[in-house]
Amino acid sequence: QVHLVESGGGLVQAGGSLRLSCAASGRTFSSYAMGWFRQAPGKEREFLAAISWSGGSTDYADSVKGRFTISRDNAKNTVYLQMNSLKPEDTAVYYCAVRVAPNEYGYWGQGTQVTVSS
Repeated sequence: QVHLVESGGGLVQAGGSLRLSCAASGRTFSSYAMGWFRQAPGKEREFLAAISWSGGSTDYADSVKGRFTISRDNAKNTVYLQMNSLKPEDTAVYYCAVRVAPNEYGYWGQGTQVTVSS
């Protein structure tokens, strides 16, 4: 069992940056690949980025490639999402999750709100 808590969201102007954190409880955190997602009002949840258990492999959605960076610190049981050059369309609730199977994520956190003003 893994419990996830996201933090670091807030209000930022377009062009600004935020770093989101996802703190995990559970001794098996370092065994799992992790992902970041977001959901804007009236839209489906969108995959943003994923990172392997070791941090050696990452994957990004085209919409954030070059602007967002996923990383992890297994010693701190934490996954990060560094978001740069933020745009108003990045406004959403951001979630982290554990990759429990190929193309399947679970143990969702409660989310953190990111609002980008124009």
